Amino acid sequence: MKSRLIEVTSLPLAVVLPLAAQAADSTAPATWHAQSLGQALVYMVMFALVGILVAIAGYKLFDKCTPGDLHHEILQNKNIAAAIIGGSVILGVCIIIAAAMMG
Repeated sequence: MKSRLIEVTSLPLAVVLPLAAQAADSTAPATWHAQSLGQALVYMVMFALVGILVAIAGYKLFDKCTPGDLHHEILQNKNIAAAIIGGSVILGVCIIIAAAMMG
């Protein structure tokens, strides 16, 4: 049983170590800093789209994990408390996304 555990835990290291060595050998540092205005605009649009998609996915995941239908409560029943909770979830996810993008 112990040898099987060692095989399973050493497998990710066998994958990660060559990738880390390859990344260390590169001479040009990888950076997200834009070199031109056009590149900055492309990065802005790309990060905005990814951020919006992840925020929507986070809201949908929260809606699935909680009892009831939050979306239905907000739109059909005009439940202000549910709207505040939904807005708070979206803001929380957006703060996490922004922190992840900032590095």
